[in-house]
Amino acid sequence: MTKTANKSASRKPEAGASEPLSADALRTAVAQRLYNTLGTALQSASKHDIYMALSLAVRDQLIDRWRRTTDAQYEENPKFVYYLSAEYMLGKQLSQNLLYTGITEVAEQVLASFGMTLEECLELEPEPGLGNGGLGRLAACFIDSLATLDLPAVGYGIRYEFGIFRQTFVDGWQVEQPDTWLLRGNPWEFVQPDDMIEVGFGGHTDHVTEGGKMRVRWQPAQKVLGEPCTTLVPGYATDTVNILRLWRARGAEEFDFQMFDTGNYAQAVQQKIYSENISKVLYPNDGTPQGRELRLRQQYFFVACSLHDIIRRFRLRNSDWTTFPDKVSIQLNDTHPVIAIPELMRILLDEAGLNWEQSWWITQRTFAYTCHTLLPEALEKWSVGLFGYLLPRHLEIIYEINQRFLAQVRARFPGDEGRITRMSLIEEGGERQVRMANLASVSSFAINGVAALHSQLLRDHTLADFATMFPERFQNKTNGVSPRRFMKLANPQLCDLISSKIGDGWVNDLDQLRGLEPFADDAAFRQEWRAVKLHNKRNLAAFLQHSTGEGVDPAAMMDVMVKRLHEYKRQMLKIMHIVTLYQRLLDEPNLEIVPRTFLFGAKSASGYATAKLIIKLINSVAEVVNTDPMMRGRLRVVFPPNFNVTMGQIIYPGADLSEQISLAGKEASGTGNMKFALNGALTIGTLDGANIEIRELVGAENFFLFGLNTQEVMEAKARGYRPWDYYAANPLLKRAIDAIRAGVFSRGNVDLFKSFMDSLLHHDEYMVLADYQAYIDCQERVDALYRDQDAWSRMSILNAARTGFFSSDRTIREYAGDIWKLRPLHVK
Repeated sequence: MTKTANKSASRKPEAGASEPLSADALRTAVAQRLYNTLGTALQSASKHDIYMALSLAVRDQLIDRWRRTTDAQYEENPKFVYYLSAEYMLGKQLSQNLLYTGITEVAEQVLASFGMTLEECLELEPEPGLGNGGLGRLAACFIDSLATLDLPAVGYGIRYEFGIFRQTFVDGWQVEQPDTWLLRGNPWEFVQPDDMIEVGFGGHTDHVTEGGKMRVRWQPAQKVLGEPCTTLVPGYATDTVNILRLWRARGAEEFDFQMFDTGNYAQAVQQKIYSENISKVLYPNDGTPQGRELRLRQQYFFVACSLHDIIRRFRLRNSDWTTFPDKVSIQLNDTHPVIAIPELMRILLDEAGLNWEQSWWITQRTFAYTCHTLLPEALEKWSVGLFGYLLPRHLEIIYEINQRFLAQVRARFPGDEGRITRMSLIEEGGERQVRMANLASVSSFAINGVAALHSQLLRDHTLADFATMFPERFQNKTNGVSPRRFMKLANPQLCDLISSKIGDGWVNDLDQLRGLEPFADDAAFRQEWRAVKLHNKRNLAAFLQHSTGEGVDPAAMMDVMVKRLHEYKRQMLKIMHIVTLYQRLLDEPNLEIVPRTFLFGAKSASGYATAKLIIKLINSVAEVVNTDPMMRGRLRVVFPPNFNVTMGQIIYPGADLSEQISLAGKEASGTGNMKFALNGALTIGTLDGANIEIRELVGAENFFLFGLNTQEVMEAKARGYRPWDYYAANPLLKRAIDAIRAGVFSRGNVDLFKSFMDSLLHHDEYMVLADYQAYIDCQERVDALYRDQDAWSRMSILNAARTGFFSSDRTIREYAGDIWKLRPLHVK
């Protein structure tokens, strides 16, 4: 079903990459892996055995490149960037690594000799769910681009045993099930127990005098081992292979034999289980004290392991600590890894024996911080009590940083105690908390947002005091996506069409897509473009039939909203549009509309009750619409469960309309909007996040804009936004809301959605009601334009042609040049 293999990708080796294997050589390698690694005879091997053996054989092809990369990096001793991220949504690896080694067609031939298709093989691979959404998908794109651009880099994170949950629906409700992606092994990682690192928690600090100097010694009460699991990260059309190092927790004391010997079997391994919970699950529910403690343990565990490894790598060729910032840049991907700042200070002060000034000088020149949010609740804070309990030495260091920093603020802004309160690393009042975004802003030499509007709002509002204090630190780095994953692998037919007109150099230089512009006025090319889109929509329709049981018409407009479920992203506004359209068709059965399939894909955080209720509402609306015979051939609502990278690779190519309808000023950037545009979908959206830059690049006439802008949102809220007024004044809106409240979409249960709709009427934090009519009107324009398929195709081509800016290669070049000062190292 995935259709991710690209036959054209392996016709010849890419320039600068090693010569690919022959079919005979690959078949021999697979057979050897079956016998030597899996202990399975060729004649009795299962299809999963063959998948594993092929994956291991492909990994072997990367090992020689990795060795040469490591040798070149050791010899050159270049500066490295170390990317710290709590999430990496890598997607499936086999199809990508076949592409990057140039042997996709060869693998098809070999698998055929084993009585198996490549598609069957790709279906057997589980997707590692090591992330929740855009943050993890971005990190995966970035490490791909770092290798493709030959930049010395290592990614660090956590090797979650279960990752993000597998989503299912029971009576329309989201149900979370364990994501057992490791159940049958992972052929892409090297587990390296010889490199295990000891990590401490709790305990106390001793202040002692050594050699006439005061020193601090942290005496942890508990210890956990971090075991690295290393995955190779190849570049495209190059021999560079970097690594992603993910840490899993192991018990320092695995087994109490005496307790076991007396029959206390569960207690005998209790410490091991407690320790290994750290890397068990991505983002445990932080609605409980235990969940919050586990999250903080996770964050410190992975940065402590990573910093130890970074320093070990630095010390291989360097001994002078003052050169550390010349050899090391550490990029903090949001606030999750910010605890790395006091950890580096602790190492420099307590283990390396440097003084405060030396340690702070190094630390401030090493860290750079990417802020991915504007939502106050997403700027992490930790209870001082919890912090002191788990990390007493780190809390002491944070207090010292804060004391010295606030002295600077007072000197710069005398008498401004309000500023002192806002900028302090410790939030006073009620439960005292450590503000991680403030800590990152004080301690980093560069701070960036991820879209032009987002970066401006960071400077003007979210981190305004720090921007006033340190204006030189603030930058913008608009996000990008990997054209290899989200075009070359996801949409091979479109890539072949593009390459037939402008060559294939665009894959590593996405600006070359501009060469498509003249073809937008070529009627024959527009026809070819539509044929590819229809092919992709048929693939998508087949997937939806398989995953949901719902049959959809490939000829209908595919109106798509796939992203994490959060109120600010306003899936609710999309539901209101569907309900309104449904009600109009009930009133006017002969109303001419473009047939539409509304496609949702989203997971809610397990503890986010409102988001889960919205999922239930989407599925409830789908139940009513899809069973109404009057809607047949006109409207369809589908919601395949468990949206992930693999599903995205099917959805993005088949979408006609991309829904990017967050409230202006709330979305940091978005990356789904870029994937849709590059694959030829038109965008309906607000002036939010990277939508602004997409609209500027594709042209206002090729973008469906609606809604309040950021300034208008702020002004409306300042005046006292009253959602009830919009409800009372708009009959269409009132009817849609009343129907939901009355149980029309909940089998007559008037209580199910009532409190949520009441909240919308009286609070409406994300101004769904304010933007409703503008959105409905804009959708009328969408409907009218879609009837002119020639005009729609022209706009689709121009969207793809003009969005080459959104390559993650461009983003990483900007990071490397403007922040990290990193130079490529070409592997021979």
